[in-house]
Amino acid sequence: MTDPEPEENISGGAAGGGREAAFDPETAGTRAEAVVDRLGELYWQKTYGGRDAFECLVRTILSQNTSDVASQPAHDALMERYGESEARSALGNSSGEDDDPRESDAESANDLADSLAEADQQELAETISSAGLYNQKSERMIALAGEIRGEFGSAAGFDEFVRDSDPSEVRDRLLEMNGVGPKTADCVLLFAGGRGGVFPVDTHVHRIARRMGLAPADADHEDVRAALEEAVPAEKCGFGHTAMIQFGREYCTARKPACLDDPDACPLADVCDQVGVYPDTGEVVDPAEAGE
Repeated sequence: MTDPEPEENISGGAAGGGREAAFDPETAGTRAEAVVDRLGELYWQKTYGGRDAFECLVRTILSQNTSDVASQPAHDALMERYGESEARSALGNSSGEDDDPRESDAESANDLADSLAEADQQELAETISSAGLYNQKSERMIALAGEIRGEFGSAAGFDEFVRDSDPSEVRDRLLEMNGVGPKTADCVLLFAGGRGGVFPVDTHVHRIARRMGLAPADADHEDVRAALEEAVPAEKCGFGHTAMIQFGREYCTARKPACLDDPDACPLADVCDQVGVYPDTGEVVDPAEAGE
């Protein structure tokens, strides 16, 4: 069966470790949950987890301040040069519902951590140049690889920590690492640890949640995360994150959302408060500025 999730999505398409799930808008307990379920009707439906924690961390750092279109080739080039591409390919091609991606990818992860800890910074920067900010990101990844190897012994040890330790402890430790912010920490918890109830907030999620009225108009990223994690069931948070990103790219863009010219062009128009969007004038402002 072909995975309907786009490969350019942050969760990595078929290789993202997701498993099929079923969501029903008719049984939603909150408006936020109903929105997530409606996104499930529009896109794929999955729960997440199972990716290697260190590769997930590297992948998310590559995606910082750039698009997935730019960061995906950088990730592929990095894995080709520093990781075990054969093991990673086996993960991407696996369709068995009971497969554990960590079992096939553990050796790859360990090699990747060792390779990056010992990597030449200029060579690594050249390898990931398509992702932008490549000098800064290469220095950061080398430092993180050394830190993880020193503290956890290997990437496998880091993966075990992310998977088995208390989520708040994992998040706090990740946030202590240089260059790891809330979104990066939450993505590692979600896509590697498979932690339910984790709803990472990027620029798309931050904008859409406030524009739709699912979070206060002046909420910061952490406030949006708290609002969504409270209103969306734990098993749907990861899917809500990936699907809302896709929705933001296709329909609810920052400068020209689909509803601006035609209310019927947006499949979620009937559940959106349009905070900061004014079709009568064609104006679009940050939700926090609406009504000022």
